[in-house]
Amino acid sequence: MFKLKKEYTEYENKSLRLPKDLISKVQQLANENDLSFNKVVIQCIEYALNHTEDNNAEN
Repeated sequence: MFKLKKEYTEYENKSLRLPKDLISKVQQLANENDLSFNKVVIQCIEYALNHTEDNNAEN
């Protein structure tokens, strides 16, 4: 299950263009969990990458 966490230490800037509806959904999730938009995006990407690797290992 996907659970949000609040800590990260090192960052590097990277610009992304995202669909407006996706931005709204992520911002809502961030607001509901008292997190920044950036932290939610990081965790969503990590979750997707971890599950993609798991799926590739099973095939």
